[in-house]
Amino acid sequence: MLSISASRVLTLCFLALLLVAPAENFGADKVRTPSDRAVISALNDASKALAARAGELKIKGVGVVAYAEGDSITAWTSKMVVVGSLAMEPKGDGKGANLLAIAYAKASEMASTLKDSGSKVRAPFTGEVGWQGGVIARGRSGFLIAAFSGGPSADDVKASQAAIEVLARRL
Repeated sequence: MLSISASRVLTLCFLALLLVAPAENFGADKVRTPSDRAVISALNDASKALAARAGELKIKGVGVVAYAEGDSITAWTSKMVVVGSLAMEPKGDGKGANLLAIAYAKASEMASTLKDSGSKVRAPFTGEVGWQGGVIARGRSGFLIAAFSGGPSADDVKASQAAIEVLARRL
């Protein structure tokens, strides 16, 4: 008759489990996704950093910050912030500008190309503006997006970069 101690039975069961269970169940090579609360907190702080940088640069406009979990962008959580002005009123023959629409157009271009807005990796699609001012980065568990519209392109990028720096530390 075969005699096996209880500790050997437990050891054999554990070894069998290791052979059939996926490695992610044990935390190996698994990237922890942030909680909803952590994402919202990071987006709030990033939007504050974006607004502060825009203020330092003396530009008014609209910023958008977003986090998209995973290896492709199929959904995101975002926050919008107005820094002094939601739109530019028409002047002379100009039509004016909806700065929120432009910021989201920059963000949508980045979601499609996974490159900073205005990167010219392809011609802008309908609905995109092809303008610089948005920055995208890969975070630990997803994509980090920030876009600003309202100032010169170089300043829009600086404001967006301030938000990305906050997001990169947190997400």
